[in-house]
Amino acid sequence: MSNSMYTNSVPPIIRSLTNLRAILEKAAVHATAKKIDQEVLINSRLFPDMYPLSRQVQIATDVAKGAVSRLAGVEPPKYEDREATFPELLARIDKTVALLKTFKPEQINGSEDKTIALPLHDRTLNFTGLAYLLDFVMPNVYFHVSTAYAILRHDGVEIGKKDFLGSID
Repeated sequence: MSNSMYTNSVPPIIRSLTNLRAILEKAAVHATAKKIDQEVLINSRLFPDMYPLSRQVQIATDVAKGAVSRLAGVEPPKYEDREATFPELLARIDKTVALLKTFKPEQINGSEDKTIALPLHDRTLNFTGLAYLLDFVMPNVYFHVSTAYAILRHDGVEIGKKDFLGSID
C-alpha cells in the first residue's frame, strides 16, 4: 500500500474505531460481571468539565465520518447523538466503520491541496486537505478514543495499552 491520503486516513481511523469497539465490549462485560449499571460507565468522565464516555465515542465517530466525507467531497451524514447504552454506542461505531469502508482510494487521494471548510459553532476553520487530516482529524480521533479508554480504565475496566493499540501484525 502506498503512502497516500487514503492510506493515511481510512485504515488508521478504522483501526482506532475497531479498537474502541473492542474496549467498549470489554466495558459492557465488566459492567455485567461487577453488577454496575452500564449507565454509570456511559456517563462517566475523568473530570467534571470533560465530556462523558458516550460523548467521547460520538465525537470520535463524528470526526471520522466527517473527515473522510469531506476529503472525498461529499456531505457527511448526520447522527442523532442519542446513544445511551453500550449496544447503541457499538452500533454507532459499526455504522461509521461501514460508511468509511464505502470510500475508495480514488475518492480520497489527491485531496492534499483541496480546501476543506470545517464549520464550528461560532466560526469556520479552513484547511488544506493534508493539514486537515494531519493537524485536526487524526489528533482528534486519537484524543477522543484515548479519552474513552482512560475513562474506562479509571473506572476499573481491565484494559491495557494492547487494547488501545489492537493487534500489531
